[in-house]
Amino acid sequence: MSTLMLVRRNKIYVKWNEMYLLSRSEKFKESDLENFQKAINDWGDLFIKLFQNISNSHLKFPKLHSWIYHIVDTIREYGAINGYTTETYESLHKTYVKIPYRLSNKKEVEKQIMENIRRRAIVSRNRVGKTKTPMAFVYTAKLFDFDLSESMIEQNKIDPNLDKKMIKGFEKFIDCLKVYLNILNIISAEGCRIKIYSSVTLKNGAILRTKNDFHHRPWFSNIAVNMNEEELSEYLSDKGICYAQTLLITEIRLPNKSPMHLALVQWYDFIEETPFVYGCPLLRLVEVYNFIEIEAIEDTIHVVPRFDKNNEYFVMKLDQ
Repeated sequence: MSTLMLVRRNKIYVKWNEMYLLSRSEKFKESDLENFQKAINDWGDLFIKLFQNISNSHLKFPKLHSWIYHIVDTIREYGAINGYTTETYESLHKTYVKIPYRLSNKKEVEKQIMENIRRRAIVSRNRVGKTKTPMAFVYTAKLFDFDLSESMIEQNKIDPNLDKKMIKGFEKFIDCLKVYLNILNIISAEGCRIKIYSSVTLKNGAILRTKNDFHHRPWFSNIAVNMNEEELSEYLSDKGICYAQTLLITEIRLPNKSPMHLALVQWYDFIEETPFVYGCPLLRLVEVYNFIEIEAIEDTIHVVPRFDKNNEYFVMKLDQ
């Protein structure tokens, strides 16, 4: 082993100890959390740089990702790590591993889990980051109206009259709803009433559509979603915007709760090698799904498949 490698490993060991000591604190002030996050980043940068190339997955491990990007937020929510109960650990494991695994297509699972955690953080922060006056949405053409049950979802999943995108939405419906309700700390979906529409008018007047047949062609709107400013340094975006395709437009009602106006979406992600071509985002659809608030949607967008490429799309911009 070279002297340089020994020096780097020793430095990683020192940074690990610094980070570990901070993690054992019984109480955290905001300044303590900032110092802890810096210690995590210092250790993580060195660790990934040194060991990434000898890992088959390039260190794309869900627990490593969650530690670097989400442990500080977890402490803010649950308190000091030393005080976690078995139930807390089980809840976190369910949130950051089990549920994202079920939402993946079981291929490149680790990468998909991390993408799902990332998108979940975006949805959560967009929800709690600002106080909003609820909008009155104008829906058109109600397609479904039912009490939530697995049998009803199963029935819609095999309906031959539905487009494959809408069927995919029903396949992901239950798990995505559980994730969203978990963000709101809603334990039970008992008494949940679901209405699904073919279109809704957004705050800017644009029409969001999920139509199986619109002039003899399916139309599932692509959308722009604004990310929280705190996320911008962590994730690749288009000046704070990320992109998704709408699968279902819903109004969800729970007893004694305000109606929830949600869209079930499948996310696009940037193609890492060439995220922009001539100023246009270059994207691929990934196996990551979430419910998001319709109010969080900035606008509908026009996406064009890249010629002679599989699962590559350009976002067309009027100012280009």
